[in-house]
Amino acid sequence: MNFSLDEAIKVANQSVNYKLNRNLTDVEIIILKGAWQRQGYDEIAAQHQYATSYISQDAAPKLWKILSDSLDEKVKKSNFKEALKRKWEKQKIDGVKTQDIFSENIIFTDNLDNKIKLNLLIQNPNSESLNHLKTNIYVRRPEIEKICYETILQPGSLIRIKAPAFMGKTSFITQVITQLPKQDYRDVILSFELADRNTHFTQLNKFLRWFSSNISRELGLPNELDEYWDEEGMGAKVSCTTYFEKYLLVAADTPLVLCLDNVDLLFPYPEIYEDFFGLLRSWYEKARSRQIWKKLRLVLIHSTDVYIRLNINQSPFNVGLPLELSEFTREQVQDFAQQHQLNLDTTVIGSLIKLVGGHPYLLEIAFSHCKTYPDISLEQILTEGTTEAGIYAHHLREHWLNLQQHSELATAFKKVVNSTSPVLLEPILAYQLQSMGLVKFSGNLVEIRCHLYRQYFRIRLLDA
Repeated sequence: MNFSLDEAIKVANQSVNYKLNRNLTDVEIIILKGAWQRQGYDEIAAQHQYATSYISQDAAPKLWKILSDSLDEKVKKSNFKEALKRKWEKQKIDGVKTQDIFSENIIFTDNLDNKIKLNLLIQNPNSESLNHLKTNIYVRRPEIEKICYETILQPGSLIRIKAPAFMGKTSFITQVITQLPKQDYRDVILSFELADRNTHFTQLNKFLRWFSSNISRELGLPNELDEYWDEEGMGAKVSCTTYFEKYLLVAADTPLVLCLDNVDLLFPYPEIYEDFFGLLRSWYEKARSRQIWKKLRLVLIHSTDVYIRLNINQSPFNVGLPLELSEFTREQVQDFAQQHQLNLDTTVIGSLIKLVGGHPYLLEIAFSHCKTYPDISLEQILTEGTTEAGIYAHHLREHWLNLQQHSELATAFKKVVNSTSPVLLEPILAYQLQSMGLVKFSGNLVEIRCHLYRQYFRIRLLDA
């Protein structure tokens, strides 16, 4: 196997998770992908609508610093590929692959103890101590998990999972899939974040080849695209369909659960999404009458409502089972804290919920910080939470930089921030703010998602 961008990101994420007890952020992955393609910081910033100064002077230097700390060698833009490749090659020699250790959302809650255990595991990769090493922190959603699980069991099923960014969509579907009997099902979770937008989102044939080859790789199958692909004669959609029907689906007798994450990243590219989503709908329809397509179980995961224009008979977003993830309840927040081995009284839990609601990602930041710094109380953390010195500073700053790049969004969000009751916004702007996780719908109106955002942005949006 060649050392690819996907492998580099996996190795980087593993190393940072092991060393710093966190995963790479979206912007860090964006910088890695851009640097891999030899893009300058200005190009990376412009492509993803960030301020150049933020990428070049803040995010990128911090990324190379954490990679240096995580890989135990000096890492910079000019040598990060070689550094990650050395780590990757060492893992191959040691017999430990990235996905073997981190495929089940492992979160290390005791760094020193688990580093010792991980070193033992690397020395003896077949050791059963992996079961003691893993600490899967996951808050159950029993009712919706049961519905999702039972639907996946249905031949030719299609599920649509919607929730704003950072609400735990990927963790949710991973949890459901782990409940499937492994000997009876194959599964792939493919995130469209891994696609290079300047390359794969420019032309349908390129996108479908990227899509098909990545599914082959995830299934551990050789890439046989050239054997089945005939863009000139059959066209890209028929070639892709043939590749699934004649190769991927028949490669085993078991059903294939195909989870496509971040599909809303295609929404700005009508030259891609119109044909691709129509293709998915055609596969769903084929399962009504053709046995081979009953083996395919589709799961589409997206952060925003589907505001794109699609023929009603060609859209996969008006068929199948729709599921929407909500914020955690108070009981789930308490369960989340206990899984982090934190015993917090109801008053402190109430104060946290008042600030960030039941937002899984914001809660995770608070609980992880409490676990890492036990001498700092959650009350202290909440006091500084909305400031530039607080634990949410980086998360809030990313939203702020994004709003600065989109004046219409900033103006619309200011209206929400300054109102104590739900407001009516232009639908596209409302959907975009919802997908960012800044607002939530109340009927046709929108309101601020949590008090943290109101406090932080009220001052910063004064001139918007």
